[in-house]
Amino acid sequence: MAWYHRLLNTARPDRLSRELDRELEFHLAECADELVAGGMGEAEARREARRRFGGPGVQKERTRERDVLPWLESLAADVRYALRSLRANPGFAGVAVLSLGLGIGANTAIFALVDAVMLRSLPVDRPEELVQVTMGPGAEDFTNPIWEELRDRQDVFSGAFAYSEQRFDLAGGGEVRPVDGAWVSGGYFGTLGVAPAAGRLLGAADDFRGCPAVAVLGHGFWQSEYGGAASAVGRSVSLDGHPFTIVGVADPGFTGVEVGKAAQVFAPLCAMATVEGGDGVLDQRSFWFLRVVGRLREGTTAEAARARLAALAPAVFAATVPPDWEAEWKREYAKTTLDATPAATGQSALRHRYSQALLALMAVVGMVLLIACANVANLLLARAAARRREVAIRLAIGAGRGRLVRQLLTESLLLALLGAAAGLVFASWAGGLLVRLLSTRANTVRLDLSPDGRLLAFTLAVATATALLFGLAPAWRSTRVDPQAAMKAVGRGTGEGRPRLGPGRALVVGQIALSLVLVLGAGLLLGTFRRLATLDPGFRSEGVLLATVGLRGARVPDERLPEVRRRVLETVRAVPGVKSASASVLTPVSGAAWNGRVAVDGYAPTGRDDAMVYFNAVSDGFFATLGTPLLAGREFGPGDVAGSEPVAVINLAMARKFFGGASPLGRRIGLQDGPAAGRSLRVVGVVGNTKYGTLREEARPLVYLPLEHDPAGPMLNLELRAHGPPTGLVPAVTAAVGGIDRGITLRYATLGEQVSASLTQERLLATLSGFFGGLALLLAAVGLYGTMAYSVARRRNEIGIRIALGAARARVARLVLGEVGGMVLAGVAIGALVAAVAVRRVAPFLFGVEPSDPATWALAARGLAGT
Repeated sequence: MAWYHRLLNTARPDRLSRELDRELEFHLAECADELVAGGMGEAEARREARRRFGGPGVQKERTRERDVLPWLESLAADVRYALRSLRANPGFAGVAVLSLGLGIGANTAIFALVDAVMLRSLPVDRPEELVQVTMGPGAEDFTNPIWEELRDRQDVFSGAFAYSEQRFDLAGGGEVRPVDGAWVSGGYFGTLGVAPAAGRLLGAADDFRGCPAVAVLGHGFWQSEYGGAASAVGRSVSLDGHPFTIVGVADPGFTGVEVGKAAQVFAPLCAMATVEGGDGVLDQRSFWFLRVVGRLREGTTAEAARARLAALAPAVFAATVPPDWEAEWKREYAKTTLDATPAATGQSALRHRYSQALLALMAVVGMVLLIACANVANLLLARAAARRREVAIRLAIGAGRGRLVRQLLTESLLLALLGAAAGLVFASWAGGLLVRLLSTRANTVRLDLSPDGRLLAFTLAVATATALLFGLAPAWRSTRVDPQAAMKAVGRGTGEGRPRLGPGRALVVGQIALSLVLVLGAGLLLGTFRRLATLDPGFRSEGVLLATVGLRGARVPDERLPEVRRRVLETVRAVPGVKSASASVLTPVSGAAWNGRVAVDGYAPTGRDDAMVYFNAVSDGFFATLGTPLLAGREFGPGDVAGSEPVAVINLAMARKFFGGASPLGRRIGLQDGPAAGRSLRVVGVVGNTKYGTLREEARPLVYLPLEHDPAGPMLNLELRAHGPPTGLVPAVTAAVGGIDRGITLRYATLGEQVSASLTQERLLATLSGFFGGLALLLAAVGLYGTMAYSVARRRNEIGIRIALGAARARVARLVLGEVGGMVLAGVAIGALVAAVAVRRVAPFLFGVEPSDPATWALAARGLAGT
C-alpha cells in the first residue's frame, strides 16, 4: 500500500478521483457479492450496493425511480441500510440495545408509576370539571353535619357528593373477609357520570335519614363473586354482619375516586346508621371522616367557585360548632373557611406519601439513562473509527455531510427504538414488582400500569431524545474526516501513537461520576433502611399475633360491652400455645393516634401544644406481653377496674418532660380534653419509651390508662405472644372466641408485619436505589472496559514494539492500568462534587445517617474504583 500513500500525497486531483472511483467500484462489487450470498438477485444487489454507497450512476437511477414520495423512499433506504448494518454487527447491536433497554425500561417503569399515582385522570365523564372542597392545605376531612350544611347551601356545583373509604367485612362472624368499599352520598355516581353495567346506581332517592340498606357492586367484584350474573341484582350481600340489597353494578372501568384502591362495594352514607346502630355517628360534630367533591357548573371558573365557597363558609361552620369544645376552640372553628382544589386525578394517600420519593426515583433513572447513552455513544465512536475509510470514500465522491449524518442518525434512532421495545418488556415486568413493593398484607395497592397512549408517547419521546443524545455527536464527528488522511491511516504496519483523552474517555469519566452519585445515594438509603429495620422500638415484635376484635356484629348491648371484652381476653389467654395476652385500644406503630392536653402541678407549659401528650388504654399484662421494660413502680393489675382509683402508667419521655429529675410516682396528672376531661390520675408506674406512630419519631410523652376505665367501644385489639409461630394461633383463637358469640369478628396480623408495613417507603427507596445503583455500576464498568479494550487494540503495534525492545510485560500492564486509574480518579473527583449537591435532595428520606457520612462516601468510592 506504500504506492497508494504516495499517490494520496502527490497525485493530481483528477488522478486521485480515478483511483477513488476504482476503490469505490471494488467496495461496490464486494457489497454486491455479500448481498447475492444472502439470497438477493444480482441486479437488485448491484442497485442496492450503489444506493448504500451513493456511487456513480446512482443519481440517474434514482431520478428514473422517483415518485411522489421521494423523502419516504430515501428514509426507507436508510432504514434498510441501518438494519443490514446492525445485522452485520450483532455484538455491537446486542450490547447497545441491552444498555438502552435497561435505561429506557427503568424510566418507563417509574414513569408508569408516577403516571398512575399522580397524573392520570379518573375514568369518569369530564374529570377536568371536578374539584375537591377543603378547609385549606392538609384539611380535607369533614363531618357529616358540615357536609349536609354545605350540600343544602351550595350553588356553585352542578353536582356534589361526599364519600368515605370503608373496608367492609363479608364474613359476618369469625375471621374477617375484607373488601374495599365506600360510604357515598346520593350524588356520587350522578356527579361523576358513571353508568350502570346492570340494575341501577345510587341517587338522590337513596339519600335520606333512615334510608334502606342497599348497595352497588363494583364490576370486578360482581364478576368474581357472582360470575357476572344479572340475577345478582336483587340479592343481598352481608356488610359488617348486616344484609344490604344489591340494586346495581357500576361500569367496568370505574373503581372509585381513591387512586391505589379498587372499591368493590358502594353503600349509601345514610345507611351507616344501620351498621353503627343509630344516627349518632352522622350527627357527631367532631367525627371527621368525609371528603367532598363537586362538579363546576358550566361557565363557572375555579376562582369563582373558591370565592363563593369562602362566602358560604361562615354560615356553614356557625351551624356546626361542636358543643363540647372549649370557647377558644369554638372561636377558631368559626373562622374556618372553604376552598377548592382540582380533583381530576382523584384522591390518593399514595400520592401524599410517595410523591417526593417517586420524583427522586425519576431523577435516579434519568441518570441511569444518561450512563446507558454514554455507553452507546462510546460504542458508536469506536465504530465510527472503524468506518473512517467508508465515510472518506463517500465524502470524496461528493456525498454531503448532512446526508451522511442523517444516515448515521437513522441507525441511532433504530437502536433507540429497539431499546425502547426492550424497555417496554422490562417495564411491564417491573410494574408488577413496583406494585408489590408498595403493597402490604393489610393494604393491597391496586394500580393499572398497563401501557396506554401517555406511556407509549413518553417511551417514544425518551427513545427519540436518547437517539439524539447518544447519536448526534458521534455522527457529526464521524463525518469530520479528511479523505486523504483517512486513506493514509489505513495502511498496514502503521501505528497511531498514544491516543489523547478523547470524547470516548470523557464519556467514561462522566459515567463514573454519575455512577458515584447513584451508588452513594443507594448507600445512604440502604443505611437508612437498615437502621430503621434494626432499631429497638421499645417492644419485641417477634412472636406476637395481633387480633382486632369486632363486637358490633354480636349485637351486644352497650352496658354489657365491658363484660364481653373481659371474657374475650380471658378466653384467649386460655388458648393452648398462648404464652401471654393483653388488650388495648391502640397497637404500636399502627398509624392511629390519640392525644390530648394535660395539666401537671409544677409544670408551666410554654404554649398551647406544649402540654399535648399521647394516650393509650391497655389491660394488665400489656407491657409484659410486648416486652416493654417496667422502670419504676408497677403496671396495671386485676384491681384496676371500673370504679377503682384512676391511675396511670407513663413512659420515660413523659416523666422527664413533666417531672424533670424528680420521681413521678404518686404525682397527679389532670386530663383537660375529651370525655374524661377533669379527671385526675395518680402515676403508679414508669415504663421505657416505645415508638408510637412511626419508627422515625422521637420518643413522645405517653400516658397509659387502665382499659377498664376507658369507655367500652365495639372494637378491641388483642396482643398474643405465642410459644411458637404466631400465625399458628389463628384457628384456635377463632374457635375460642366464636364459642362466646359467633357474631364476633376477628382480623389478624402479626406485630412484625405491622412494623414492616410502616417501612414501605424506605423499603421501596432502598430496593430501587440499590438496583439502579448496581445497574449504573455495571454500565460504567462495561463502558470503561470497552473504551480501554478499544484503546489497547489501537495501540497493539506500539505495545508490540515496546515489548520487542525489551519492555517488561508488567510495565506495559501498569501503563494501561495507569490510564484506567486516571479516568477513575477523574470520575470520582467530579462525581464527589456533583454528589455533594445531589445528596441534599435525599436528606428528607434519611434516618440515622447524615448525607455527609464519611463511611458511606468511602465505601461508595472504594466499591466504584474496585469494580
